[in-house]
Amino acid sequence: MPPASQWIFGPFRLDPRNACLWRGVEIVPLPPTAFALLHYLVTHAGQLVTKDELFKAIWSETVVSEAVLKVRMGEVRKALGETAREPRCIATVHRRGYRFVAPVTRLDVLPGAVAAARDSSLPPLAPTVPTPLLPTPSHPDTPPSLPRLVGREGELTRLQQWWAQARQGQRQVVFLTGEAGIGKTSLIGTFVTQVVATEEVWLAQGQCIEQYGAGEAYLPVLEALGRLCRAPGVDPLLTLLRAHAPTWLIQMPWVLSTADHEALRYELLGVTQARMLREMAAWIEALTVETPLVLVLEDVHWSDYATLDLMAWLARRQEPARLLLVGTYRPVEVLTRGHPVRDVQQALQMHGHCAELSLACLSEAAVAAYLTQRVPVYQEPTALARIIHQRTDGNPLFMVQVVEELMTQGRVGEQQNYEGLHTTPDADVVRVPEGIQQMLALQLNRLPLEEQRLLEAASVAGAAFAAASVAAGLASDVVSTEEHCERLAQRQQFLRLAETVAWPDGTITGRYEFIHALYQNVVYQQMAAARRVRLHQRIGERLEAAYGAHAGDIAAELAMHFEQSRDYPRAIHYLQQAAENAVGRHANREALAYLTKGLELLKTRPATPARSQQELLLHLALGASLFATKGYAAPEVEQTYTRARQLCQYLEDPHQLFLVLRGLWVYYLTRAELQTAYAFCVQLLTLAQQAQDSAMLLEAHRALGATLLYRGAGASALTHLAQGMALYDPQQHRASTLLYGDDTGVVCHSLAAWTLWSLGYPDQGLARSREALLLAQQRAHPFSLGFALCWAAVVHQYRREVQAAQEHAAAAINLAMQQGFPFFRAFGSMLRGWALAHQGQAQEGIEQLRQGLMALHVTGIEIARLYFLALLAEAYGTIGQPAAGLAVLAEALTRVDTTSDCWYEPELYRLKGALLLQQAADNHTEAQACFHHALDAAQAQQAKSLELRTAVSLSRLWLAQGKRAEARALLGPIYEWFSEGFDTADLQDARTLLETLA
Repeated sequence: MPPASQWIFGPFRLDPRNACLWRGVEIVPLPPTAFALLHYLVTHAGQLVTKDELFKAIWSETVVSEAVLKVRMGEVRKALGETAREPRCIATVHRRGYRFVAPVTRLDVLPGAVAAARDSSLPPLAPTVPTPLLPTPSHPDTPPSLPRLVGREGELTRLQQWWAQARQGQRQVVFLTGEAGIGKTSLIGTFVTQVVATEEVWLAQGQCIEQYGAGEAYLPVLEALGRLCRAPGVDPLLTLLRAHAPTWLIQMPWVLSTADHEALRYELLGVTQARMLREMAAWIEALTVETPLVLVLEDVHWSDYATLDLMAWLARRQEPARLLLVGTYRPVEVLTRGHPVRDVQQALQMHGHCAELSLACLSEAAVAAYLTQRVPVYQEPTALARIIHQRTDGNPLFMVQVVEELMTQGRVGEQQNYEGLHTTPDADVVRVPEGIQQMLALQLNRLPLEEQRLLEAASVAGAAFAAASVAAGLASDVVSTEEHCERLAQRQQFLRLAETVAWPDGTITGRYEFIHALYQNVVYQQMAAARRVRLHQRIGERLEAAYGAHAGDIAAELAMHFEQSRDYPRAIHYLQQAAENAVGRHANREALAYLTKGLELLKTRPATPARSQQELLLHLALGASLFATKGYAAPEVEQTYTRARQLCQYLEDPHQLFLVLRGLWVYYLTRAELQTAYAFCVQLLTLAQQAQDSAMLLEAHRALGATLLYRGAGASALTHLAQGMALYDPQQHRASTLLYGDDTGVVCHSLAAWTLWSLGYPDQGLARSREALLLAQQRAHPFSLGFALCWAAVVHQYRREVQAAQEHAAAAINLAMQQGFPFFRAFGSMLRGWALAHQGQAQEGIEQLRQGLMALHVTGIEIARLYFLALLAEAYGTIGQPAAGLAVLAEALTRVDTTSDCWYEPELYRLKGALLLQQAADNHTEAQACFHHALDAAQAQQAKSLELRTAVSLSRLWLAQGKRAEARALLGPIYEWFSEGFDTADLQDARTLLETLA
């Protein structure tokens, strides 16, 4: 590998490979754009670099103003400890550009040869002492001083131990806990700085933010992932994402073309949150094969539920991964808010899947060490340290604020005489407000009014904010706002610099953040309510305009601003959009929270047609989310769609009414309430015919076909399914797949295959099943492919083709596990169980059938239960347990008597007769009655295949009783009716029996 170049100037070393600027043994923090600016100047040392040249080199794809360049140059100079008036490294060439004037030495370092590159004359390539604590507010008249980490040596050692285990492939999940200001961020910062400095590592950091309502799904994880994917040299990372985690890749549309994004969106329809979790785990495991990963999620006491699910999933995985996941939270916040992070942590700890590192307050000795660093001329701060420790209880943030206050008051400083403090430790020298909030409020009130107003607007914009948002709130220009933010950040008063952000409208602006969430809270709470409302409105409107057509990308943030400004129509609109975003991430609990909040806000609006329309849209979205979270058959689903139907009475939109009626049809169909489901099907068809909409007609025929099939009206079902197949156009009806989650053409072909077998056309049914599979594969739609595979397995089971049924069931299970389709997994497992029972593995097969039935029952799905109960009863018969099989059939036949779900009734009675004979030879009378009942039911349904199977069973009984003529008279005409399928097991059995009866 070629050597990696580094540049040495003064006390600094610039390391482009690791994007680090070193000053001696410490890393100097620099935002990415500022680092790129310094790198360009250093590599062109001695040359005049014009502003135009910098714009082309650093912002080649973006138009920015000179103000942005000025802000970024200020960041660089701050890092180098110089000013434009007194430059040591970068000289300004008036109106032209800049020149790097410090002497520069180039150092070429072979990758991996860090130790060999060390030289006594050069700054070390790795830190040997701890790095800084929290950015510390300093006296406004003095440059900031960065004290080193104190009192956390033991905790830092434990993190390093966990990291050593993670590097060996033993994933580590750590919860770092402690109250506000205790130093969690500082400890993490020190640890990360040391790790990055000593080895190659993926570093991903995300921040949870306090939300008004549900948090945006996976917010800190997506922030961390987005930072990784925006860094240079990430092509291998993106390749791994496409291969292992496409559900996460689609969350970052900026890395995909429009066509690729749409294709991926279609491909991922129907996937679940479980798949997202599994994919992230697989991606991390692949990513960390060569390079370990540190993933830091801060303030998870504000996290969304989806993020907690992911943390728990990653912790429980047993596969090797060179991962250290650190989540920080405040226990008090968890208790007061009832946030579930503590429950998650305890459940993981109980099974050894995570560890906790709890930070206590600093000791008096640590406070003394801090004072020695903060005021170096004072070497024995024992008395002052004792007083400060008593006043702050050793809380690092409080300690820093007290010292800052004392310096501001002139009570502590380089010129002070501390002799009296040694003899009078209770001296009244530490006069500060009792609470940290009062102290911060006092600091705020000392600032000029202009800066107070700026901080108020910033607190409304968020814990981290764009200067352009603040400018909008203040109705001022962005340049002057950035200058004010820059001055506060340079003095480290309330703010610190984060990075540059770009908005879709082309705005490039600095991003800042409050030094601690307490700072934001104090400013926000101190503000007058009316001003707060006005600022939320202005900032929300500016963000909405900046994002334009992409406003939905920040829907949760916009919803918060407009809710707080009491602009409820806008808030409701963005809550609905936020719910759609959450659904796109399969975070349906968050979607439910957004939609519920939207419906609550809607109650504040006057009753108008517009309100009814909005409420209808929210209920439609809520119904879809309830399908995903609680199942198709949950009572809440019926309540939601029933209310939506009531709203449709006041509106005249057939498409929306169609969606409502379809939702109710799905609910009643899955509950096997087929009479009610059929009534909704009729309404769907009527509505579609009135609208003359081919997509609606296609869906209505599909619904009628499925419902009639389960009701035992196979011929009518086939008519509707054939009409659906005739209407189907793969390209024209692509949008329907996005709307309903499956490809209706594939569904119609699959159901038609099932129906054709039942009606006595087993070869046509098999051909139609193969067409369904081919169509699903051509559509490249996994959910529809899962449907086609499951129903193909059913067709082979009907045909008693054990091996083929098992192969298709196994393919369905494999797909379901990859994609996260629990229904298809249960469906496939039961069909595989039937196959195993017929291959000498009956006990295992029965267990799979029982587990699958339980999985369906938990979701409330009752449709098709008769079929699987029949398979289970048959499996019991294969191991000589007819009593167990009869008990299963008793449950199934009770359902036939109480519902109109009768499509498999003939087979249930046939199986009952067969099991009665297996139980006792003298049960022939009762068994014969069952066979006659099965024949009558099959004839009523025109189910020739089931009629033939029953006729074979009854003819065998009659043959055993010596009734050869009756048996031949029964079986002969039914066999002769068939025109195909003569290679199937049922027809072969019939032919063999007829030859015996001849």
